[in-house]
Amino acid sequence: MKKDIAIMKKIIAINLILFAVLYLSVSFNKEFIRPVYGNTPILGILTGSFSNFMAAYIISLFPIAAILKKKLNVKISRSIIYTVAIMVFIILTVAEIQPRFDISKVYDIYDIIASGIGSLLAIITFKLLIRKTKLIKQT
Repeated sequence: MKKDIAIMKKIIAINLILFAVLYLSVSFNKEFIRPVYGNTPILGILTGSFSNFMAAYIISLFPIAAILKKKLNVKISRSIIYTVAIMVFIILTVAEIQPRFDISKVYDIYDIIASGIGSLLAIITFKLLIRKTKLIKQT
């Protein structure tokens, strides 16, 4: 019982750190980088879509802490990560297409592309983690 609580605390702590990275990077981009480079052609697109990319990437990584702590097998782990990444991409895409709750005020194809790249990068990060660690059962 105590071990389960300790594991849950570690998972929550890791996810809080991921959320902090997401919040700080998006805020830094919004406050400092976008005002300087937002009006240039390519950098404007990149800085404008950065929040979607980071949201898709970081949120798709949330299950990794639990997967590593619980030492799930590769097949189950892969299913979880793929499902979460796809769901995050769909949610961000719908939020972009149907602006509600001030999440997105304007339809922007670059935001959808950035969300897709972020979700894909999360899957690639997971695959690299599997190769580099022996924490996940290979059967």
